[in-house]
Amino acid sequence: MSKREADRAIEAGRLLFAQACEFAAGAIDAAALPIPRLPEIAFAGRSNVGKSSLINALTGQKALARVSHTPGRTQQVNFFDLGKRLMLVDLPGYGYAAVGRKQSDAWSALIRAYLKHRPNLRRLCLLIDARHGLKDSDQQTMDELDKAGLSYQLVLTKADQLSAGALASRQKDVAAGAARHRAAHPEIIATSAFDGSGIPELRAELASLSRPHPLR
Repeated sequence: MSKREADRAIEAGRLLFAQACEFAAGAIDAAALPIPRLPEIAFAGRSNVGKSSLINALTGQKALARVSHTPGRTQQVNFFDLGKRLMLVDLPGYGYAAVGRKQSDAWSALIRAYLKHRPNLRRLCLLIDARHGLKDSDQQTMDELDKAGLSYQLVLTKADQLSAGALASRQKDVAAGAARHRAAHPEIIATSAFDGSGIPELRAELASLSRPHPLR
């Protein structure tokens, strides 16, 4: 992509994510999942990886998605309507044992039900904490996604907490891990909800998957 094309993509992402974004629905089980009506981008990852913070940063809102410092607080699938062009979907976190096996299994079943029955799902963003890299639970999730044939893109969060050199090394390690998974998108984007790094690039990537703006 040329610099001119990249600049256009960044601007398209900025304009899309400047649109009003509102909570649309929440589902605690498969039966409560809303009827698909817009292209969807889902955000998944370990508990406390920063999914809600990233959604807030993308939309420029401080409290659209509930942020908690306590892992395991997102207990349902939350849908956010972005300008009637894209649905952002916040999935419950995985890999947090303290919630108990029964609750963890229920969340896993809900996530699987969502991923299996959303023909309008355009991209699953699998968030990875840049400080820690790929964990066993991330690898297991990637294996399941590979088997299901669901394309996903790895997005590093909390990138501001690493030095430039450490972040580059982490991206290289994560890319090497992703290369072993056939359903993984080749590009890995490092982001920070704190300082905004990587947010314009991720907006641009997701804007390319949205419903076209209606002609006026």
